[in-house]
Amino acid sequence: MEEYSGQVFLAEGSEWPKTHKSVFLHLTHLIRSINDPEHPLTLEELNVVEQVRVQVSDPESTVAVAFTPTIPHCSMATLIGLSIKVKLLRSLPQRFKMDVHITPGTHASEHAVNKQLADKERVAAALENTHLLEVVNQCLSARS
Repeated sequence: MEEYSGQVFLAEGSEWPKTHKSVFLHLTHLIRSINDPEHPLTLEELNVVEQVRVQVSDPESTVAVAFTPTIPHCSMATLIGLSIKVKLLRSLPQRFKMDVHITPGTHASEHAVNKQLADKERVAAALENTHLLEVVNQCLSARS
């Protein structure tokens, strides 16, 4: 099984097929510029998302992104996870199975948030809410 993750990507001398590496780099680029819903910074600038917590297996069509909320009681954790998931859904081929979750041990409601993000029906219902979709789109839009 070939898997590409931030840890492997950062290791010196790692050799991976170009297509596999390009999928990883594309994915990392996609999520790094997502805006935080409360701060005028990107998720990367706040260290909410980091390259080392992104895993891609192109042959198995899987993507896993762990994100770390800025504080253990962050009220925006679900919105941040939803924004990451929507960015991936809009950007990657449909063949990819996506797992967006909170980095273990970094949030008080980690289990509940992860359960919501893993539930396709709940994600779809959330995106039918026009106000919530507008907030997600603001997180995904480029800042001027």
